Amino acid sequence: MKVSLVIPAYNESGIILDTIRTSSKRMSELSEDYEILIVNDGSTDNTAALVRECGDRNVRLVSYMPNRGKGCAVRSGMLAAQGDIIICTDADLAYGVDVFGAILEHFENSDAQLVIGSRRLEREGYRDYPAIRLLASKCFGLLVRIISGLKYDTQCGIKGYRREAAERIFTECCTDGFAFDFEALMLADAMGMRVEQIGVSVVNHRDSGVNVLKDSLRMLRDVFKIRRRLGRVVEKL
Repeated sequence: MKVSLVIPAYNESGIILDTIRTSSKRMSELSEDYEILIVNDGSTDNTAALVRECGDRNVRLVSYMPNRGKGCAVRSGMLAAQGDIIICTDADLAYGVDVFGAILEHFENSDAQLVIGSRRLEREGYRDYPAIRLLASKCFGLLVRIISGLKYDTQCGIKGYRREAAERIFTECCTDGFAFDFEALMLADAMGMRVEQIGVSVVNHRDSGVNVLKDSLRMLRDVFKIRRRLGRVVEKL
């Protein structure tokens, strides 16, 4: 079974080589056949060059200009991935790398089409989160549950997909911003896919470039747009 790891990256030159080394070591322990796709989302630093010259034969670079947003980066990586199982995580490996094994084991033992992380299932899921980000995350999650009926931790940054599910979902996705996770899970629900959750905790913290108020409002706006658009998409499924 081939496994793909998709990592979106924007101006990550300071950490990208460590991310590649750490994730490649763990992936090699889990599968003899794996690939790591670094999706360079229009970086203005030398992220792409560092990936291109990293010397790891299991690493592929997907790159485009200009910057379009995390949703576009994840979508591009998902549709380019060749693995039977495709895992997506952030460039800072916020949830560590042991979670990769937990996701693969879950796929082996169930017929789930998606296995997604949830910080709400772990006692220390939000360990050491800055208070303002924790409040924003919980408030946004509550509003999303009210709007959509989804009971998932939609914005958790670690998710796994069977390839067929990823292709069906991301062919229909068009959100370039942070609300892409919501769109993907709404589509999975509309397509009748089985989604299972595993508890995860944030183990790596770094300063975020996210403007909590501004970006939360933008995401809520996108959520309402996605919900309206999905009504039309579901009709043709």
